Amino acid sequence: MAFVGPNDILILERESGKVDRILNGQMLDKPLIDVNAHYKDGLLGIATSEGNNGSLFVFLFFNEAPREYGMDVDNIQEADMVNRTIGYDREGDRLYRFEMVGDKLINPKLLFSIPATKPAKILDDMHHGGEVIVGPDKAVYFVIGDLDGKYYEGGITKAQNHYNSSEPDGRAGILKLSLNGKPIGKGILGHNYPLNLYYAYGIRNSFGMDFDPVTGNLWDTENGPDYGDEINLVKPGFNSGGDIVQGMSAGSDSLKDLVNFNGKGKYSDPQFVWTTPVGPTAIKFFDSNKFGENYQNDIFVADVNNGNIYHFDLNKDRTRLVLNGSLQDKVADTPGELESIIFAKGFGGITDMEIGPDGYLYILSYQDFLKDKYLGTLHRIVPTN
Repeated sequence: MAFVGPNDILILERESGKVDRILNGQMLDKPLIDVNAHYKDGLLGIATSEGNNGSLFVFLFFNEAPREYGMDVDNIQEADMVNRTIGYDREGDRLYRFEMVGDKLINPKLLFSIPATKPAKILDDMHHGGEVIVGPDKAVYFVIGDLDGKYYEGGITKAQNHYNSSEPDGRAGILKLSLNGKPIGKGILGHNYPLNLYYAYGIRNSFGMDFDPVTGNLWDTENGPDYGDEINLVKPGFNSGGDIVQGMSAGSDSLKDLVNFNGKGKYSDPQFVWTTPVGPTAIKFFDSNKFGENYQNDIFVADVNNGNIYHFDLNKDRTRLVLNGSLQDKVADTPGELESIIFAKGFGGITDMEIGPDGYLYILSYQDFLKDKYLGTLHRIVPTN
């Protein structure tokens, strides 16, 4: 979701490809746009920025399907879903810029694309990432997962820390572009396109990024396989370690195998790890005084597996999380260790969080209430007094 004004919110429908508008608590009858999103991981990321002459840019990241596959997923038949998976008909992972005029998104401009590749076997779409944010430097940052590259022709790249592989194509990284889709500067890791777009790499999959309003540092959340979900401080050139290192690297001799792009890429351990996966999604710095000084500029992190929101304080220079007791090693070894950092719970699967123009925390989540049918809900957290 993304705010475009007070009580004015744009919300994505991942599978249908619709962008809905909620104005003063009421959703408009018609979506602003219905893009050709590929089932299942389709429309994934949204961000907004002021454009030229007072216009509003809306950035959308989605796994695009061919136009003839634009279906109404509420009425889709199981056979259609199976056929689409088997045929793997999709165009690729793409970032578009639109202009919002009235109740429509118009003038699409393709900023970045990774073409679809043929799978080596039948499988669901995986690891598309898709989080998009506009940084304090007015650049567009977006994260693309590894796209389950090991199952695809040409799907293994140096950005996944495989030396004898293809050159990076945009996957497994956080990429940075201008509002017009142009590279900014010479590139952190190299000068050739698209390597010159990489801000960070070695990322398996991610659904959350945010900038610290105090320091300007970027942080992200990352999803592990069956272990090792992470929170990371992402400095320019950061190597998150995938596919070689997941979670903490202590006791591992694998660091020598990491690709460093002639020393320009730097690995560092996560700032926090869940041993048992929770599926972390949104990460937000609470740049508001609505909850009092104890929470201002602290970190909130949401998860999709449990419906929890976690709260973290930061140390004085804001490069580490303040963790106490059994969490001082930065690792939650058991679910019980999480109790001290849980801020709220019971939200179902949280897909996004935002700080509204009113300074309150908004949570977008879903509950599985029928087979393959989900009830999406938008919550607002306010203090009791």
